[in-house]
Amino acid sequence: MHPQTRVPEAIDRRCTQVAQGEGSVTELADHGGEAVPQTAGPQTAGPQTAGPQTAGPQTSVPQTVGPETAGPAGPETASPLLASRHAAAARLKRQYAAIPAGTHVRLAKSTSNLFRFRDSGARQVVTLDVSAFTSVLEVDPDARTALVGGMTTYEDLVDATLPHGLMPFVVPQLKTITLGGAVSGLGIESTSLRNGLPHESVLEMEILTGDGRVVTAAPDSPHQALYWGFPNSYGTLGYALWLKIELEPVRPYVHLRHFRFGDPGEAMAAIADIAREASYQGHRADFVDGTAFSPGEIYLTVGAYCDVAPWLSDYTRQRIYYESIRGPAEDFLTIRDYLWRWDTDWFWCSRAFGVQRPLIRHLWPRRYRRSDVYRKIVAFDKRHGLTRAIGARAGLAAQESVIQDVEIPVERSAEFYEFFAEHVGMSPVWLCPLRLREDRSWPLYPLAPGRVYVNFGFWGNVSLPESAADGFFNRQVESKVTELDGHKGLYSTSYYSPDEFWQLYNGNAYAEVKAEYDPAGRLADLYDKCVGGK
Repeated sequence: MHPQTRVPEAIDRRCTQVAQGEGSVTELADHGGEAVPQTAGPQTAGPQTAGPQTAGPQTSVPQTVGPETAGPAGPETASPLLASRHAAAARLKRQYAAIPAGTHVRLAKSTSNLFRFRDSGARQVVTLDVSAFTSVLEVDPDARTALVGGMTTYEDLVDATLPHGLMPFVVPQLKTITLGGAVSGLGIESTSLRNGLPHESVLEMEILTGDGRVVTAAPDSPHQALYWGFPNSYGTLGYALWLKIELEPVRPYVHLRHFRFGDPGEAMAAIADIAREASYQGHRADFVDGTAFSPGEIYLTVGAYCDVAPWLSDYTRQRIYYESIRGPAEDFLTIRDYLWRWDTDWFWCSRAFGVQRPLIRHLWPRRYRRSDVYRKIVAFDKRHGLTRAIGARAGLAAQESVIQDVEIPVERSAEFYEFFAEHVGMSPVWLCPLRLREDRSWPLYPLAPGRVYVNFGFWGNVSLPESAADGFFNRQVESKVTELDGHKGLYSTSYYSPDEFWQLYNGNAYAEVKAEYDPAGRLADLYDKCVGGK
């Protein structure tokens, strides 16, 4: 039996009354967040009737956003947008061509969400100025598309699309993940059971290749091999400069229900049910993710778009989102607050900095309660070895960073979580179901079309057993993922041998695309970058 959680009749009745025009939504209810009285839709709301299955906004003139644009775009052959886009690509191409062969190249980005911390030793490194590719050039509400710079953060992308009642098909959880990063790496969120992964909603990409060309890659173009091979290539084939992506309509609010399970098998069976029915216990599943505090305390959070909200919670202040999942059993957020619900506390990882203690939280400015701030603190610590030195001086056991996201077939997911809880023991763990949108796989991250997977995200440090070397826990995780026919994201440390790695990540397909678009190896190859740390 799955647990039963009912929406209080009073809330159902009040939502119905408001929807029928019998009053305004101003009252508050007892709930897990801080109440925000609501008398009108949020400032970023689109049309009140728009939803995942409905027609989008009817604005006919594409809107432009970004410092290099100044008004609606005309026909593409004469568009200032097109001219500035091509000029920026040409400048970067010249800059790349001027870099001597054999020099390591990196992007000059102010933020990163990778956890492969490189040794900044004596290697000569040149950074490319990609500041021209950090904005949304165009949002077309009629076509439901956007033209976006590859270095644009999802925070900026969402800010550009929500005023049109639209958002990307998948919005990764952290504000400073870039569109190009989510496509060349991997991104996932609670729409991934409906919409797959970010790269699946890319219509075309303009890419600076390793051999210095700027090409347009699309599914049925001369460069389709690059289009299909680009996801999970992590900048080893080239860099996405501009991407044209699909958008979907949104509604102003998200109604959340948290379902508790006392057994991993029950929770994974519920995910399989949601994948079949697109709902759970009568609650539409526009969004689905979960939080496992222990094998006996697992929650699935199912979100449904709605046009009215009896109350709104705000987790950017004193209350903490992941703690609210334990109760009450339902909640309401604006669409924007829902998309960034995990960013304020970096899921739960802000506790490492004391930010979840009431006094420190009160003193810590809200503008610095962000994932990119926490990540910079971690990078500074890694660079200078502060935590490691303090631990050694205090005689504490050595710590291993276990920071991974893995995808496991839903039918094997309970087995994986039970293994993880017993052998690693980190808590909480994030769960996010996904299924590819299309009927074909992507070569470098070969998930099976039509198959439901569960992403497990776990991020923290674990004390090493005496005499165990770094990698002790990560290698166990990697082996178990392979055993269960799963896959592991490559944004963090990996310990695979070359043979194992290329077998898992389709080395033959990668070699073909690499030979076509970076034959001289100006960019590191995928193994050297993701395992070797180059």
